[in-house]
Amino acid sequence: MTGDITVNELKERLDKGETIHIIDVREPWEFEEFNINAKLIPLGDLQGRLDDLDEWMEDEIVVHCKSGGRSAAAVDYMTKQGFKNVRNLVGGMIAWQMQNPS
Repeated sequence: MTGDITVNELKERLDKGETIHIIDVREPWEFEEFNINAKLIPLGDLQGRLDDLDEWMEDEIVVHCKSGGRSAAAVDYMTKQGFKNVRNLVGGMIAWQMQNPS
């Protein structure tokens, strides 16, 4: 189950109570404006923080940013570092907020 994940699929799984590792690679100010309770690791910090994620090497991880560009770079990097199941949230938080207006 690798590759991209849609906002609808992620929301559905979270609504069912599934525990999913989610990493937000946006900047702290973006996270403060709106977040979905993901683990904040800005893209620029990811390389130095991969050791924090060792226990997730085999697990499914969903990575998101504002629109999908930074998270795609993070997915590529993490996959090259040996993570087995890293997925990019299509459209990022822009798509999330469009699909789930508060």
